[in-house]
Formats: sequence, C-alpha cells, structure tokens
Amino acid sequence: MHRRRCCTPRPRSTTPRPSRLSDRDLDQALSDEELNTFQKSCFGHPLAPQALEDVKMVVRKNVAGGVRDNRLTLDGFLFLNMLFIQRGRHETTWTILRRFGYGDTLELTPDYLVPPLHVPPGCSTELNHFGYQFVQRVFEKHDRDRDGSLSPAELESLFSVFPAAPWGPRLPREVCTEAGRLSLHGYLCQWTLVTYLDVRRCLEHLGYLGYPTLCEQDSQAHAITVTREKRLDQEKGQTQRNVLLCKVVGARGVGKSAFLQAFLGCGLGDGRELAEERPIYAINTVQVNGQEKYLILCEVSADSLLAPAPDAACDVACLMFDSSDPGSFALCTRVYKRHYMDGQTPCLIVSSKADLPAGSTPPGLAPAEFCRRHRLPAPAAFSRVGPAGLSAAVFTRLATMAAFPHLAHGELHATSFWLRVTLGAVGFAVTAVLSISLYRALVKSR
Repeated sequence: MHRRRCCTPRPRSTTPRPSRLSDRDLDQALSDEELNTFQKSCFGHPLAPQALEDVKMVVRKNVAGGVRDNRLTLDGFLFLNMLFIQRGRHETTWTILRRFGYGDTLELTPDYLVPPLHVPPGCSTELNHFGYQFVQRVFEKHDRDRDGSLSPAELESLFSVFPAAPWGPRLPREVCTEAGRLSLHGYLCQWTLVTYLDVRRCLEHLGYLGYPTLCEQDSQAHAITVTREKRLDQEKGQTQRNVLLCKVVGARGVGKSAFLQAFLGCGLGDGRELAEERPIYAINTVQVNGQEKYLILCEVSADSLLAPAPDAACDVACLMFDSSDPGSFALCTRVYKRHYMDGQTPCLIVSSKADLPAGSTPPGLAPAEFCRRHRLPAPAAFSRVGPAGLSAAVFTRLATMAAFPHLAHGELHATSFWLRVTLGAVGFAVTAVLSISLYRALVKSR
C-alpha cells in the first residue's frame, strides 16, 4: 500500500498560509475567535475555553513572543504544530494541511486547485453571489485603511498566499482604477473577467485564498455558475447572463483602444505602450433595463477575423470604422457578411472619431445605407473628445443589444427597440388578464 513519502511535514514552509488565511484582521496573530474558527474548519468542533487557555499557556512557557496580547502569534502557531509532530501526533498536522489543500509533497494538489467543473459548449462561467461575497470579504480584509480601495502594498498583502502575483501590469488598463489604487468596483470587475475568460485560473485563485476551507464547502466550484447555452437564450429572446461579451472589430487605427479606455473613463495615456503590452480587454458595468450587467469589450483586428480559422463568437459585435476615413468601413462590411449576416449575433456599426471632419465616401454603399439595407441600427457616433454621455450611450446600447438579441438584430432605432420590449410586456399582461377572465366565466357557468 502506498504510504506518505514523509511522515513529518515541514511546517515552516507551508503552515504560514493556513495561519495567514485564518488571520481575519491581519494583525499577525490569532484571537480566540479566529482560533476557534480555524479549529472548527479543520476538526469540526471548537475548543473549550479552558482548552484554549491551556494551549496558550504551553506556548508562553516555550516560545518567547508566542502569545501577544492574549493572541497566538505565527511563531506560537508553528511551535504547536512542531510539538504535535514531536509527540507523534502527525495526523493533527496532516489534517490541517489536507484541509487547506496540501498533498503528500506539501504542495497544493491539482484536485484542490482545479476541482471538476463541466462547462458545455455554448455556456459561459460567472461568479455567483457566494463567490462575490467571498472575494468582497477578502477585499475588505486587506483594505487596512478602510478607504474603499487597495493600494499597491495592500494588493501585495492579498497576493501573499499566491506563488506569484495573479494579476499583472495590465490590470489598470482592463478595469477602473483610482490614482493607482484598485477600487472595490474594479476589483470585482477583474474577478468577473477572469471567471469568464479562464474559469480554471479563477478556481486556482479561489483555492489559494482558501475558499473551500473558509466557506466550509467541498470545493470552490461552489462559487461558480455555469450559464445555460446561448442557443436557449436566443430561442427565449432574453439572456439570464450577467456577463456579456462584445467584440470590437475594426481596421488598425480606427480607435479601438480609445474606445476600450473610454469605457473605463480613461484617456489613452502617452502612447508609448508597446502593441504587445496593450490590453485587449476592458470590463465595466452597464445598466440594462434597470439591471446591472458586466460588459466585456474585446479588441479584435478585422484582419484576424478574415483569417482561415477566426473566432467571431460573442454576445454582440461592435464593427468600428473611422469616420474621417470611410475606406475603413469596407473591412467592417466584409466581417459582417462573413460572420454575422446570417447569424443571430446582434451588430452595431460605430463611427469613431466623430469630432473630425467626415472623409469623402468611397465607391459602394455608404455606412447609413448599408445599415438600412441589412436592417441594422443606424451607425452610432463615438469620439473620445466628445461628451461623456455620448460614449456612455453607445456602451449601454451594446449591452442592451446583447441582453435582448432577438429584438436588437432587426431594430433601426433605440425608440422602436424599447417600444417592442414594452409592448411585449403589455401583451403578456393582457393575455394573462384575458385568461383569468375566461377562467372565471367558465367557473361561473358551471
């Protein structure tokens, strides 16, 4: 029978993570309440008050600084585990390590970091309310100055239980930040983005943060919702998804990066970013019919969608051209005809750099005429130097089209779109009233 390769764990290399995760106020010591929560998580029951005092008494006698202000310090915590091992109670330490995801090699196991989660084709992944509650508690724990944002030092503290920082230097260009600090809103947006794009990585992150142990769940898959297939959303005419993907397609230089940064309320910076360092995603929240949705913008080159094996799938497509260079519209028409004309993905044509003088119209259909012939909404104007409300209206329109794909595809104006939404609701109510009236008449006739 296979046995552990080492019956004596190396506590100093691995135990600080369990201790740090259990230290809810980050004072580098465990209070009686924190110790009891830890004890219950690992062994199923708290310690009696006298047992707690006895433990701290043993530590005081053997470790200088092992107890501070009647709290068990990290040195005291490590001493206790070493004492268990020296007295032959290896299983006590192993129980702690197992509960926090460690295997025989004292590394977090693959099964712990990435538990099974089936995501069928056409489905997406989102954090559910359990997941958002947990990551918000983590945020509040590390927001030491209670200013509603994480400074670089506070973010480093949060990352201390990871083998490496999970979010790189692109973070400030993908979510909203405030003077170099990560707000709670931007933080939740980042978690949403990671969950949608790479759920395995999200599961790993939740695992490092101790979700299964601290939330008393079998695995962090408990924090994830797998949405229904997009095909069913299209059949029912409305999506249940809270996270929507918009691909922003256009030729080089039409203003896609400015569009993404405007979505975050930012400028373009000093222009010295290398192309490979420039983020292709931006995520923010948008109000759709009174509900908050997360909208992810993904910058895509039109040339890449005309390649042999492109990925054009999304909830809504934003086909962007430069209003001062109408020739850039030709690529939009080619992408539309190849990927979206015969499908059910709603599309919005966006005319960027609307503050510049319009260029001469090239041979072929003008953008407005192209939209009319293909039953698309009229081109929407965008300018990063124009009124902020103009930009916000475009983003709201994209999110709304993604949330109601069956109506958005053929509508020419926002007014007619919302009229159909309203009439649909009124029609349902009228049908319900007539049904009730007919039922009462039948009962009365009996």
